[in-house]
Amino acid sequence: MLKRVVANLVIVREATNYIVGDSSGWDISTDLDTWLVGKRFKIGDVLVFQYSSSHSVSEVTKANFEGCNTNSVLDSSKTGNTSFPLTTGGDRYYVCGNRLHCLGGMKLHVNVDDENNAAAESPAAAAPDGGGGSFSPSSKSKNPSYVPSFALCNVHVGLDSIVLVLLGYLCLAFSLL
Repeated sequence: MLKRVVANLVIVREATNYIVGDSSGWDISTDLDTWLVGKRFKIGDVLVFQYSSSHSVSEVTKANFEGCNTNSVLDSSKTGNTSFPLTTGGDRYYVCGNRLHCLGGMKLHVNVDDENNAAAESPAAAAPDGGGGSFSPSSKSKNPSYVPSFALCNVHVGLDSIVLVLLGYLCLAFSLL
């Protein structure tokens, strides 16, 4: 009996509330790829999105995530403080409801460890650089050879960022014609 109680205590872990973007919050200027480094999401954890009235957050499918399609969402909120409990294992996708913000990189892909595999550590998940586990690039590549040159500047929000988002939107629009 005592062995069973001890075994159950070893398996139990507390859920973690993750404030997306930490003190920067859910914002176009937040580097979500850096925020993801070293985090491992488990069933029971909660993603907390804190944002201004110019943003919203929507959970979407992988296809809608990739295309920043905000017309068909799984769940959405505009309250400024939204929690998404991670109740199942697998990939979860979130975007800002403002499509231009999503195209500018305001999107998040997390992988929630399956309950049955939560204790299993892969070599990639234990990498000191934070690779593997639940890290997955949202809109920018983790590989430096794929980092667009505009991503290397220090300007987070401003006219340059707006122009770049508009140019990206125009390129996308022309490619659809």
